[in-house]
Amino acid sequence: MMAAVKTNSCRVSSLFFLFSVFSLSQSLFNGGETFRRKLEVVLNPGRLSPPGGDLLHVRAVGDNDTLHYLFCSQGAPTLLLVHTNTTNSTLKVDWDKFLERNVSGSLKVEPESSIVYSKAVVVSRLFEYDDVNDTAEATSDLFPPYDLQNVSWSRMNLSGSSALLCSSALNNGSLCLQLSVFAEEGRDQPWPRLLHTGNSSQLAVWLDGVLPRATRSRFLLELQAVGGANPLNSVEVKRSIDDEYSPSVFQVSQWMSNSSEVGGFVQWRPVAYRRSSPALEEVTPCRHSSPRRPSDEAAVSAASGLIKAFYDEPETFALNVSFGLSGEPFYNSTRFLRWTVLVGVGAPPMDTFSPLVLAIMAVGLGTPMILLLLGGVYVCIRKRAAPSAAGYDPIN
Repeated sequence: MMAAVKTNSCRVSSLFFLFSVFSLSQSLFNGGETFRRKLEVVLNPGRLSPPGGDLLHVRAVGDNDTLHYLFCSQGAPTLLLVHTNTTNSTLKVDWDKFLERNVSGSLKVEPESSIVYSKAVVVSRLFEYDDVNDTAEATSDLFPPYDLQNVSWSRMNLSGSSALLCSSALNNGSLCLQLSVFAEEGRDQPWPRLLHTGNSSQLAVWLDGVLPRATRSRFLLELQAVGGANPLNSVEVKRSIDDEYSPSVFQVSQWMSNSSEVGGFVQWRPVAYRRSSPALEEVTPCRHSSPRRPSDEAAVSAASGLIKAFYDEPETFALNVSFGLSGEPFYNSTRFLRWTVLVGVGAPPMDTFSPLVLAIMAVGLGTPMILLLLGGVYVCIRKRAAPSAAGYDPIN
Protein backbone atom coordinates (compact mmCIF):
# COMPACT_ATOMS: atom_id res chain seq x y z
CA MET A 1 0.00 0.00 0.00
CA MET A 2 2.84 2.38 0.87
CA ALA A 3 4.52 1.55 -2.41
CA ALA A 4 1.32 2.50 -4.28
CA VAL A 5 1.20 5.84 -2.49
CA LYS A 6 4.82 6.53 -3.39
CA THR A 7 4.18 5.62 -7.02
CA ASN A 8 1.20 7.99 -7.20
CA SER A 9 3.28 10.74 -5.60
CA CYS A 10 5.93 10.31 -8.29
CA ARG A 11 3.29 10.46 -11.01
CA VAL A 12 1.82 13.65 -9.58
CA SER A 13 5.26 15.27 -9.47
CA SER A 14 5.89 14.30 -13.09
CA LEU A 15 2.52 15.65 -14.24
CA PHE A 16 3.09 18.93 -12.37
CA PHE A 17 6.48 19.34 -14.03
CA LEU A 18 5.09 18.66 -17.51
CA PHE A 19 2.24 21.13 -16.93
CA SER A 20 4.73 23.81 -15.87
CA VAL A 21 6.91 23.22 -18.93
CA PHE A 22 3.83 23.40 -21.18
CA SER A 23 2.72 26.71 -19.60
CA LEU A 24 6.16 28.24 -20.02
CA SER A 25 6.34 27.04 -23.64
CA GLN A 26 3.01 28.71 -24.38
CA SER A 27 4.28 31.98 -22.93
CA LEU A 28 7.54 31.74 -24.84
CA PHE A 29 6.22 30.85 -28.25
CA ASN A 30 2.86 32.58 -28.33
CA GLY A 31 2.80 34.73 -31.45
CA GLY A 32 2.51 38.53 -31.25
CA GLU A 33 -0.32 40.62 -32.55
CA THR A 34 -1.25 39.61 -36.09
CA PHE A 35 -3.56 42.58 -36.68
CA ARG A 36 -2.28 44.91 -39.39
CA ARG A 37 -3.61 48.09 -40.99
CA LYS A 38 -3.10 49.38 -44.52
CA LEU A 39 -1.61 52.88 -44.47
CA GLU A 40 -2.30 55.58 -47.08
CA VAL A 41 -0.21 58.75 -46.70
CA VAL A 42 -1.08 62.05 -48.42
CA LEU A 43 0.46 65.48 -47.81
CA ASN A 44 -1.92 68.40 -48.36
CA PRO A 45 -4.71 66.37 -50.01
CA GLY A 46 -6.19 68.33 -52.89
CA ARG A 47 -3.80 71.27 -52.52
CA LEU A 48 -0.16 71.92 -53.46
CA SER A 49 1.97 73.73 -50.84
CA PRO A 50 -0.73 75.75 -49.08
CA PRO A 51 0.42 78.96 -47.39
CA GLY A 52 0.79 78.98 -43.62
CA GLY A 53 1.70 75.33 -43.08
CA ASP A 54 1.13 71.74 -44.15
CA LEU A 55 -1.62 69.20 -43.52
CA LEU A 56 -0.67 65.51 -43.45
CA HIS A 57 -3.38 62.86 -43.75
CA VAL A 58 -2.63 59.23 -42.93
CA ARG A 59 -5.52 56.84 -43.51
CA ALA A 60 -5.06 53.56 -41.58
CA VAL A 61 -7.59 50.98 -42.82
CA GLY A 62 -8.37 47.92 -40.71
CA ASP A 63 -10.64 44.93 -41.26
CA ASN A 64 -13.84 46.85 -40.47
CA ASP A 65 -12.78 50.34 -39.37
CA THR A 66 -10.50 53.24 -40.29
CA LEU A 67 -8.25 55.57 -38.32
CA HIS A 68 -7.60 59.02 -39.76
CA TYR A 69 -4.46 60.78 -38.52
CA LEU A 70 -4.21 64.49 -39.36
CA PHE A 71 -0.99 66.34 -38.50
CA CYS A 72 -1.08 70.08 -39.15
CA SER A 73 1.29 73.06 -38.82
CA GLN A 74 -1.35 75.71 -39.53
CA GLY A 75 -0.85 77.44 -36.18
CA ALA A 76 0.33 75.39 -33.20
CA PRO A 77 1.33 71.84 -34.23
CA THR A 78 -1.70 69.59 -33.85
CA LEU A 79 -2.36 65.86 -34.19
CA LEU A 80 -6.01 64.92 -34.75
CA LEU A 81 -7.09 61.28 -34.55
CA VAL A 82 -10.52 60.26 -35.90
CA HIS A 83 -11.82 56.69 -35.57
CA THR A 84 -14.62 55.53 -37.87
CA ASN A 85 -16.52 52.23 -37.97
CA THR A 86 -16.24 51.78 -41.74
CA THR A 87 -13.43 51.10 -44.19
CA ASN A 88 -14.87 53.63 -46.67
CA SER A 89 -14.65 56.87 -44.67
CA THR A 90 -12.84 59.72 -46.40
CA LEU A 91 -11.42 63.17 -45.67
CA LYS A 92 -12.92 66.31 -47.21
CA VAL A 93 -11.14 69.69 -46.98
CA ASP A 94 -12.55 73.01 -48.15
CA TRP A 95 -9.17 74.69 -48.55
CA ASP A 96 -10.41 78.23 -49.07
CA LYS A 97 -12.32 78.15 -45.78
CA PHE A 98 -9.68 76.02 -44.03
CA LEU A 99 -6.95 78.59 -44.70
CA GLU A 100 -9.09 81.34 -43.22
CA ARG A 101 -8.86 79.49 -39.86
CA ASN A 102 -12.20 80.77 -38.63
CA VAL A 103 -14.76 78.44 -40.23
CA SER A 104 -15.89 75.34 -38.35
CA GLY A 105 -16.67 72.43 -40.67
CA SER A 106 -14.10 73.29 -43.33
CA LEU A 107 -12.49 69.91 -42.65
CA LYS A 108 -14.66 66.79 -42.34
CA VAL A 109 -14.38 63.03 -42.16
CA GLU A 110 -17.34 61.55 -44.04
CA PRO A 111 -19.75 59.99 -43.49
CA GLU A 112 -19.94 61.88 -40.21
CA SER A 113 -22.30 59.24 -38.81
CA SER A 114 -19.44 56.70 -38.96
CA ILE A 115 -17.27 58.62 -36.47
CA VAL A 116 -16.86 56.63 -33.27
CA TYR A 117 -14.26 58.78 -31.54
CA SER A 118 -12.04 61.79 -32.16
CA LYS A 119 -9.38 63.59 -30.17
CA ALA A 120 -6.71 66.17 -30.94
CA VAL A 121 -3.43 66.88 -29.14
CA VAL A 122 -2.07 70.41 -29.51
CA VAL A 123 1.56 71.19 -28.66
CA SER A 124 0.75 74.75 -27.70
CA ARG A 125 3.53 76.45 -25.71
CA LEU A 126 7.09 75.98 -24.52
CA PHE A 127 8.07 77.53 -21.19
CA GLU A 128 11.57 78.30 -19.92
CA TYR A 129 12.55 79.32 -16.41
CA ASP A 130 15.70 80.15 -14.49
CA ASP A 131 16.08 77.51 -11.78
CA VAL A 132 18.37 79.63 -9.59
CA ASN A 133 17.92 77.52 -6.46
CA ASP A 134 17.88 74.16 -8.28
CA THR A 135 14.40 73.26 -7.08
CA ALA A 136 13.01 72.27 -10.49
CA GLU A 137 9.88 74.25 -9.60
CA ALA A 138 8.70 76.85 -12.12
CA THR A 139 7.58 79.84 -10.07
CA SER A 140 8.02 83.53 -10.78
CA ASP A 141 11.22 83.08 -12.79
CA LEU A 142 9.42 82.12 -16.00
CA PHE A 143 10.58 83.82 -19.16
CA PRO A 144 8.01 84.87 -21.78
CA PRO A 145 6.83 81.58 -23.33
CA TYR A 146 7.41 80.42 -26.87
CA ASP A 147 3.86 80.50 -28.26
CA LEU A 148 4.03 77.80 -30.92
CA GLN A 149 1.15 79.18 -32.99
CA ASN A 150 3.43 82.13 -33.81
CA VAL A 151 6.47 80.04 -34.75
CA SER A 152 7.49 79.70 -38.40
CA TRP A 153 7.55 76.02 -39.40
CA SER A 154 9.41 74.32 -42.19
CA ARG A 155 7.65 72.15 -44.75
CA MET A 156 7.00 68.62 -43.53
CA ASN A 157 9.61 66.08 -44.53
CA LEU A 158 7.98 62.72 -45.26
CA SER A 159 9.62 59.32 -44.91
CA GLY A 160 7.18 56.46 -45.34
CA SER A 161 4.49 56.90 -42.70
CA SER A 162 6.59 59.38 -40.68
CA ALA A 163 6.66 63.17 -40.95
CA LEU A 164 9.25 65.56 -39.55
CA LEU A 165 8.31 69.14 -38.70
CA CYS A 166 10.86 71.68 -37.41
CA SER A 167 10.75 75.34 -36.50
CA SER A 168 12.58 77.57 -38.96
CA ALA A 169 14.46 79.26 -36.11
CA LEU A 170 13.89 79.27 -32.37
CA ASN A 171 16.50 81.38 -30.62
CA ASN A 172 19.28 80.05 -32.88
CA GLY A 173 18.10 76.47 -32.42
CA SER A 174 15.12 74.34 -33.39
CA LEU A 175 12.07 72.67 -31.94
CA CYS A 176 11.17 69.54 -33.91
CA LEU A 177 8.25 67.15 -33.90
CA GLN A 178 8.23 63.78 -35.62
CA LEU A 179 4.99 61.89 -36.15
CA SER A 180 5.13 58.14 -36.83
CA VAL A 181 2.02 56.14 -37.70
CA PHE A 182 2.15 52.34 -37.37
CA ALA A 183 0.47 49.52 -39.25
CA GLU A 184 1.12 46.86 -36.61
CA GLU A 185 2.61 46.14 -33.20
CA GLY A 186 6.27 46.91 -32.58
CA ARG A 187 8.79 49.30 -31.05
CA ASP A 188 11.07 52.06 -32.28
CA GLN A 189 14.78 51.56 -31.71
CA PRO A 190 15.53 54.82 -29.81
CA TRP A 191 14.71 54.92 -26.11
CA PRO A 192 12.18 54.87 -24.49
CA ARG A 193 11.04 52.22 -27.02
CA LEU A 194 7.33 52.58 -26.30
CA LEU A 195 5.19 49.64 -27.34
CA HIS A 196 2.92 50.67 -30.20
CA THR A 197 0.12 48.90 -32.07
CA GLY A 198 -1.87 49.41 -35.24
CA ASN A 199 -4.20 51.61 -33.17
CA SER A 200 -1.60 54.19 -32.17
CA SER A 201 0.84 56.79 -33.41
CA GLN A 202 3.96 58.24 -31.84
CA LEU A 203 4.97 61.87 -31.50
CA ALA A 204 8.57 62.70 -30.60
CA VAL A 205 9.37 66.27 -29.54
CA TRP A 206 12.88 67.62 -29.14
CA LEU A 207 14.83 70.82 -28.54
CA ASP A 208 18.17 71.08 -30.30
CA GLY A 209 20.59 73.96 -29.87
CA VAL A 210 18.06 76.50 -28.58
CA LEU A 211 20.06 79.15 -26.74
CA PRO A 212 19.06 79.21 -23.06
CA ARG A 213 18.09 82.53 -21.56
CA ALA A 214 19.79 81.74 -18.24
CA THR A 215 22.71 79.66 -16.99
CA ARG A 216 20.34 77.31 -15.12
CA SER A 217 17.50 76.98 -17.59
CA ARG A 218 14.85 74.27 -17.42
CA PHE A 219 11.85 73.78 -19.71
CA LEU A 220 8.17 72.85 -19.59
CA LEU A 221 5.98 71.80 -22.51
CA GLU A 222 2.26 72.56 -22.57
CA LEU A 223 -0.05 70.01 -24.19
CA GLN A 224 -3.78 70.40 -24.81
CA ALA A 225 -6.19 67.52 -25.39
CA VAL A 226 -9.17 68.74 -27.41
CA GLY A 227 -12.32 66.86 -28.36
CA GLY A 228 -15.97 66.21 -27.77
CA ALA A 229 -17.25 63.42 -25.52
CA ASN A 230 -15.02 61.69 -22.95
CA PRO A 231 -12.38 64.41 -22.47
CA LEU A 232 -8.91 63.38 -21.30
CA ASN A 233 -9.22 64.67 -17.75
CA SER A 234 -7.01 62.40 -15.62
CA VAL A 235 -3.52 60.90 -15.60
CA GLU A 236 -2.77 57.55 -14.01
CA VAL A 237 0.68 56.11 -13.42
CA LYS A 238 1.28 52.40 -14.01
CA ARG A 239 4.25 50.62 -12.46
CA SER A 240 6.14 47.57 -13.67
CA ILE A 241 9.03 45.40 -12.50
CA ASP A 242 10.40 45.17 -16.04
CA ASP A 243 12.77 47.80 -17.48
CA GLU A 244 14.04 45.70 -20.38
CA TYR A 245 13.15 48.23 -23.08
CA SER A 246 13.66 51.45 -21.07
CA PRO A 247 16.53 50.84 -18.65
CA SER A 248 16.00 52.21 -15.13
CA VAL A 249 12.42 53.33 -15.98
CA PHE A 250 9.66 51.39 -14.19
CA GLN A 251 6.65 53.64 -14.80
CA VAL A 252 4.36 54.73 -17.59
CA SER A 253 1.95 57.69 -17.47
CA GLN A 254 -1.43 57.50 -19.19
CA TRP A 255 -3.61 60.54 -19.90
CA MET A 256 -7.14 59.22 -20.31
CA SER A 257 -10.78 59.90 -19.64
CA ASN A 258 -12.14 58.86 -16.26
CA SER A 259 -15.30 57.74 -18.07
CA SER A 260 -16.09 54.03 -18.09
CA GLU A 261 -16.17 54.08 -21.90
CA VAL A 262 -12.95 53.15 -23.70
CA GLY A 263 -12.01 56.01 -26.00
CA GLY A 264 -8.44 57.14 -26.56
CA PHE A 265 -5.24 57.80 -24.67
CA VAL A 266 -1.97 59.71 -24.53
CA GLN A 267 0.83 57.62 -23.04
CA TRP A 268 4.48 58.31 -22.18
CA ARG A 269 7.29 57.19 -19.94
CA PRO A 270 8.23 59.92 -17.43
CA VAL A 271 11.70 60.48 -18.85
CA ALA A 272 13.41 62.65 -21.45
CA TYR A 273 16.87 62.28 -22.97
CA ARG A 274 19.63 64.88 -23.09
CA ARG A 275 21.26 63.54 -26.27
CA SER A 276 19.90 62.28 -29.58
CA SER A 277 21.72 58.94 -29.06
CA PRO A 278 21.55 58.70 -25.30
CA ALA A 279 23.49 56.60 -22.86
CA LEU A 280 21.92 55.63 -19.55
CA GLU A 281 23.45 58.63 -17.78
CA GLU A 282 21.71 61.00 -20.24
CA VAL A 283 18.22 60.13 -18.93
CA THR A 284 16.42 62.94 -17.11
CA PRO A 285 13.12 62.44 -15.24
CA CYS A 286 10.06 64.47 -16.12
CA ARG A 287 6.83 65.27 -14.25
CA HIS A 288 3.33 66.27 -15.28
CA SER A 289 0.79 68.63 -13.80
CA SER A 290 -2.82 67.66 -13.24
CA PRO A 291 -5.06 68.14 -16.30
CA ARG A 292 -7.07 71.35 -16.06
CA ARG A 293 -9.45 73.36 -18.18
CA PRO A 294 -7.78 76.39 -19.77
CA SER A 295 -9.15 79.76 -18.75
CA ASP A 296 -9.92 80.67 -22.38
CA GLU A 297 -11.02 77.69 -24.48
CA ALA A 298 -11.76 79.94 -27.43
CA ALA A 299 -8.07 80.87 -27.54
CA VAL A 300 -7.21 77.16 -27.77
CA SER A 301 -9.32 76.77 -30.91
CA ALA A 302 -7.85 79.91 -32.42
CA ALA A 303 -4.30 78.65 -31.82
CA SER A 304 -4.76 75.69 -34.16
CA GLY A 305 -6.20 75.83 -37.66
CA LEU A 306 -7.06 72.13 -37.44
CA ILE A 307 -9.10 72.43 -34.23
CA LYS A 308 -11.17 75.31 -35.55
CA ALA A 309 -11.80 73.53 -38.85
CA PHE A 310 -12.96 70.20 -37.38
CA TYR A 311 -14.70 71.01 -34.09
CA ASP A 312 -17.61 73.27 -33.36
CA GLU A 313 -17.53 73.56 -29.54
CA PRO A 314 -14.81 71.24 -28.27
CA GLU A 315 -13.87 70.50 -24.68
CA THR A 316 -10.26 71.09 -23.69
CA PHE A 317 -7.96 69.91 -20.91
CA ALA A 318 -4.32 70.98 -20.67
CA LEU A 319 -1.27 69.88 -18.71
CA ASN A 320 2.41 70.75 -18.47
CA VAL A 321 5.29 68.30 -18.71
CA SER A 322 8.40 69.58 -16.90
CA PHE A 323 11.86 68.21 -17.60
CA GLY A 324 14.45 67.65 -14.90
CA LEU A 325 14.43 67.31 -11.11
CA SER A 326 16.40 69.01 -8.39
CA GLY A 327 20.03 67.94 -8.67
CA GLU A 328 19.70 66.93 -12.31
CA PRO A 329 21.87 68.64 -14.97
CA PHE A 330 20.38 71.79 -16.48
CA TYR A 331 19.44 72.16 -20.14
CA ASN A 332 22.70 74.07 -20.69
CA SER A 333 24.73 70.88 -20.16
CA THR A 334 23.87 69.46 -23.60
CA ARG A 335 21.37 71.95 -25.10
CA PHE A 336 19.26 69.00 -26.18
CA LEU A 337 16.04 67.44 -24.87
CA ARG A 338 13.94 64.68 -26.44
CA TRP A 339 10.59 63.39 -25.17
CA THR A 340 8.25 60.83 -26.77
CA VAL A 341 4.51 60.30 -26.44
CA LEU A 342 2.06 57.75 -27.84
CA VAL A 343 -1.42 58.77 -29.06
CA GLY A 344 -4.06 56.17 -29.92
CA VAL A 345 -7.54 54.73 -29.52
CA GLY A 346 -8.78 51.90 -27.33
CA ALA A 347 -6.90 50.65 -24.30
CA PRO A 348 -3.24 51.74 -24.01
CA PRO A 349 -0.73 49.01 -24.89
CA MET A 350 0.93 47.45 -21.85
CA ASP A 351 4.41 45.98 -21.70
CA THR A 352 4.86 42.27 -21.06
CA PHE A 353 7.99 40.19 -20.59
CA SER A 354 9.74 39.44 -23.87
CA PRO A 355 10.51 35.86 -25.01
CA LEU A 356 14.15 36.42 -23.99
CA VAL A 357 13.20 37.36 -20.42
CA LEU A 358 10.69 34.49 -20.27
CA ALA A 359 13.39 32.08 -21.45
CA ILE A 360 15.73 33.29 -18.72
CA MET A 361 12.94 32.90 -16.17
CA ALA A 362 12.16 29.44 -17.50
CA VAL A 363 15.79 28.38 -17.11
CA GLY A 364 16.04 29.97 -13.67
CA LEU A 365 12.83 28.36 -12.43
CA GLY A 366 12.98 25.19 -14.50
CA THR A 367 16.45 24.05 -13.45
CA PRO A 368 15.56 23.71 -9.73
CA MET A 369 12.30 22.00 -10.73
CA ILE A 370 14.18 19.49 -12.88
CA LEU A 371 16.65 18.80 -10.07
CA LEU A 372 13.80 18.30 -7.59
CA LEU A 373 11.97 16.01 -10.00
CA LEU A 374 15.07 13.92 -10.71
CA GLY A 375 15.83 13.76 -7.00
CA GLY A 376 12.26 12.67 -6.25
CA VAL A 377 12.33 10.00 -8.98
CA TYR A 378 15.68 8.74 -7.70
CA VAL A 379 14.38 8.47 -4.13
CA CYS A 380 11.20 6.69 -5.31
CA ILE A 381 13.22 4.16 -7.32
CA ARG A 382 15.67 3.49 -4.49
CA LYS A 383 12.90 2.98 -1.93
CA ARG A 384 10.97 0.65 -4.22
CA ALA A 385 14.06 -1.36 -5.01
CA ALA A 386 15.32 -1.61 -1.41
CA PRO A 387 14.48 -5.02 0.29
CA SER A 388 12.59 -4.96 3.58
CA ALA A 389 14.67 -5.48 6.70
CA ALA A 390 12.31 -8.30 7.89
CA GLY A 391 12.05 -9.91 4.45
CA TYR A 392 8.48 -8.73 3.78
CA ASP A 393 6.76 -5.51 2.72
CA PRO A 394 5.07 -3.43 5.42
CA ILE A 395 1.28 -3.38 5.27
CA ASN A 396 1.00 0.28 6.41
